[in-house]
Amino acid sequence: MQEKYLTVTAITRYLKAKFDADNNLQMVFIKGEISNFKAHTTGHLYFSIKDENSKINAIMFRAKASKLNFTPAEGSKVLVAGRISIYEATGGYQIYVDEMLEDGMGNLYIAFEKLKKKLQAEGLFAKEHKKNIPKIPKRIGIITASTGAAVRDIITTIKRRFPICETILFPTLVQGENAATDIVYNIERAQNYNLDVLIIGRGGGSIEDLWPFNEEIVARAIYNCEIPIISAVGHEIDFTISDFVADLRAPTPTAAAELAVPNILDLTNYIKQLEIRLKEAMQKKINYQKLYLEALKSSYVIKSPMVMFDSKKQTVALINDKINTLIIQKINKEKERMKNIHQSYILNNPNLLYENFQESIVSMAKRINELFYNNLNDYKTKLKYLKNNYILNNPKVLYKDKEVEIKNITSKLELLNPLKIIARGYSVTYNNDKIVKSIKNVKKDDKLKIKVTDGIISTKVIDMEEENEI
Repeated sequence: MQEKYLTVTAITRYLKAKFDADNNLQMVFIKGEISNFKAHTTGHLYFSIKDENSKINAIMFRAKASKLNFTPAEGSKVLVAGRISIYEATGGYQIYVDEMLEDGMGNLYIAFEKLKKKLQAEGLFAKEHKKNIPKIPKRIGIITASTGAAVRDIITTIKRRFPICETILFPTLVQGENAATDIVYNIERAQNYNLDVLIIGRGGGSIEDLWPFNEEIVARAIYNCEIPIISAVGHEIDFTISDFVADLRAPTPTAAAELAVPNILDLTNYIKQLEIRLKEAMQKKINYQKLYLEALKSSYVIKSPMVMFDSKKQTVALINDKINTLIIQKINKEKERMKNIHQSYILNNPNLLYENFQESIVSMAKRINELFYNNLNDYKTKLKYLKNNYILNNPKVLYKDKEVEIKNITSKLELLNPLKIIARGYSVTYNNDKIVKSIKNVKKDDKLKIKVTDGIISTKVIDMEEENEI
């Protein structure tokens, strides 16, 4: 009865044989986008090729991969050629790639780069906006799925390294259409729990699986969060927008927990070292103070304290004597000065000051009188001279010669006066206000003005050829 049942291996080998016998599957050409890319240390390349609706696993062995003229990456659009077969260990069908050409970049990768450049230009990745992670947190929030390896690794690591730290889990969708909105909601909710650190992340996956952490609303929620945030999305090779915006990026969820809390064993050892160093420092201080106290106790001043005051008394006595001496010297000096003032000739004969001033005043008055009378005599002499002066007594003499000269000039001017000449029968002819000196200065029909002694005659040139009749 059991003979009709096949083993998994048997049916898998049967299907594999069918695939390998189909000529249509021996060389197929596929166009799509790389996803879940992994470059193995052996040189083999493991990835998937997908389009909008489906995907197929792919492998390219080292011998073929070494001939590529470009570096494949997550999101790269490629053209591949190879055979399709079944991998017996998993029972899944896959393409064994022989050739691969670059065919541009995937839509998700383009969107990733576009948003990355936009947020970087706005300063969301700047170091000056990043908050420091506290060294010894008391309460840590975790935003991730409530099931899965990520939350288990984070909580286990925190409890192992720093069990006194409290952890609060905010169960969150980390994959799918509504994941980004749920992540933002829990970031905002976490700020009401007095947290020291907030870890946001999930385990590894394809670029599609990790895409909620590349959404702009998640990036801005992380940037605006007042709690220091550690981003732990995917594996070490995975990078998301959240990693760039967060205050600290961890390569894995486990690494995020290690970065969030110190190792309690290291802290204990450090405290013990501090305790030892403190005891040593205190013992050194006590020993030093003991030696200092012994030195004070054995000092001569402590044993005989009055000796210190004796020296001070002597110093005070010397200063007192010096002060008294200076005071006596000052008093004697002032006494001598007062004695000299008292014996002063002027002080005993104050009238001498007024007598000397009186003599000076008399002498000055005498000098002033002399100067006044000398000047008065000089002015009298000058006045007498002026009274006897011939010109001053006969001022018309100055103008007599001038009158003769003026009459001569007037006679000459009269001779040259053109009006006098006209009065003797002469006239002056004008043509356009210019004196006519020659027949060449006029022409026929010119209007002339002839000035005579008692007026002006206006005329017109009729003829100039017969005796210049006009």
